[in-house]
Amino acid sequence: MRALLLTLLLCCSSVLQAGETVQADNLFPKVVFHTSLGDIKVELDRSRAPIAANNFLSYVKTERYNDTIFHRLIADFVLQGGGYKTDFEPITTLDAIFNESGNGLRNEIGTIAMARTSNPHSATSQFYFNLSDNQNLDPGSRWGYTVFGRVMSGMDILEQVNEWDTSHHEVTGWPDVPVEAIILHTVTLVPEATADER
Repeated sequence: MRALLLTLLLCCSSVLQAGETVQADNLFPKVVFHTSLGDIKVELDRSRAPIAANNFLSYVKTERYNDTIFHRLIADFVLQGGGYKTDFEPITTLDAIFNESGNGLRNEIGTIAMARTSNPHSATSQFYFNLSDNQNLDPGSRWGYTVFGRVMSGMDILEQVNEWDTSHHEVTGWPDVPVEAIILHTVTLVPEATADER
């Protein structure tokens, strides 16, 4: 187990390099999601989820989230994005990251977490916003889903999205796709506050 952990961390080191350089001394960097419905401000938590937070910042720094869609919406559950352009072409992803779901952060309403497959260490670019308290996504006897931040403002947008119509997508065949596209135009980093602003 120890050898596996070391191997995974070494694999992740090159992936996280770009994100690690973003406000390197700030444990709680803030970003703004500029969406077609308005802005959502999020505070990331490097103190408890450094791998996931730095991974996310790597995608922000390389602008890979620009003009992507939220492709999965389940009311009172999650709004998921970060994986596909507006034409449903997948974005270029970095290496998968180590699962940090045991960090004490819970999948509570208004938090942001990493999406993954059944493989606990398979998260790459996709993330989701929790639209309710989803205890079933927290770790227990099995790996959970890594929470790495929380919404600071823009919850009204998530409440609006919770009422959005969804259907099966004609081309991909996926269920739970928003009928009217919800676009993530860009994610921008909020400048660090000066001592006078804190």
